[in-house]
Amino acid sequence: MGRHREFDVDKVLDAAVCVFWRKGYEGTSYSDLVEAAGVERPALYAAFGNKESLFHKALARYNEQYLVYIPEALKLPTSRQVVAHFLHKTVELNTRYPDRTGCLGINGGVAGSDDAEPVRQALIQFRVAGQERLRERFEQAKAERDLPKSAKSEALAAFVMTVAQGIAVQAKAGASRDVLEAVVEQALTSWPSDGRARPANRRS
Repeated sequence: MGRHREFDVDKVLDAAVCVFWRKGYEGTSYSDLVEAAGVERPALYAAFGNKESLFHKALARYNEQYLVYIPEALKLPTSRQVVAHFLHKTVELNTRYPDRTGCLGINGGVAGSDDAEPVRQALIQFRVAGQERLRERFEQAKAERDLPKSAKSEALAAFVMTVAQGIAVQAKAGASRDVLEAVVEQALTSWPSDGRARPANRRS
């Protein structure tokens, strides 16, 4: 019979999230992960596999633990509220921890070697999935007449994701929360919902 694991899997994943978030995928060594997790290398490898496998599990953990504000935003009643919540919470998360500013997804996949291409592609798909959820929400907003019929849902979703990714890059580069909050407010001034479409509950 094999020995039972003598460590908390969730705690190990949380430690891995912090390392990948701070150092990016390629900047993180397996020794970094072993040290952060406080688990011997053979046990860590037996539980999670190689660095790429552990990164995928850490990314899922990051999504589960830190990105809950995204489904919260999508449930808000107007598209502008969706975007405001999404972007303000992005700023808050990206500046919350001084030792790991920015976004794990952006930090992990902005640049990489050929060996890291599978990880880069996984991160691209991660971001594309988020953008698609926004596009679908904006299509709903058009159907509810919260956005004008002329609004391009795909372009609006790409705009919001571009702002969010820019926030992550700027936070990693040292931009303050106040500056990034001002960026969000500037982005919201261009949102097409206010005064341009009839409210969903107003009859023709």
